[in-house]
Amino acid sequence: MSGARVTDEVNFWRKRGDLKRAVRVVRTRVPERLRWRAALSAVSESAAPLRGRSRAQIEEPVRELVLDLHDFILRREAVLDARRFGVDLDRGEVLPMRTRWDLKRHAFLIGVDHELLGRYVSLPEEFDRRIDVAGVVVVSRALANTHRQRADRLSDRVASPEDRTLAQHERIMLERATYERDLARKWAALSRSLVEGSR
Repeated sequence: MSGARVTDEVNFWRKRGDLKRAVRVVRTRVPERLRWRAALSAVSESAAPLRGRSRAQIEEPVRELVLDLHDFILRREAVLDARRFGVDLDRGEVLPMRTRWDLKRHAFLIGVDHELLGRYVSLPEEFDRRIDVAGVVVVSRALANTHRQRADRLSDRVASPEDRTLAQHERIMLERATYERDLARKWAALSRSLVEGSR
């Protein structure tokens, strides 16, 4: 498959159930933040349902590959992409270690309720215990995206507000859209603050 895009080649081997060959493809290509990252994410997604030795044969080479990356942003994002599918490529080497207390402090300063995250990711009861940073960041990003989409949908329902006087329900929708955008900004800020200091 000489000359094929890395994403196409990885998908070719995934469809045939040859994940080892898919891993080999991403290992031989030059790492970059677009197609290569998407191909690596696809390999992580395929590894997620596997168990035992079969999973280790895919997960460990991918983990080694990620840890060897010189681009720290690509390394961080590869770890977070994998975590979306339940694959843990980081054992403290990439993302900073945070406790539940760190999470509570960051969330308080930004203005969100960190306990909402407990609906989607396990948080330790003790505040001095470490949290799953990758899991919390993935959920925070998802919440930011959800609030952003809500804001866009509400704004789209109010056509050309500059040309006319708004009806009361339209003003309410725009106010709600502003509120949703503010929440989106805050959750995104929390996700960024938690990965500051990634290696």
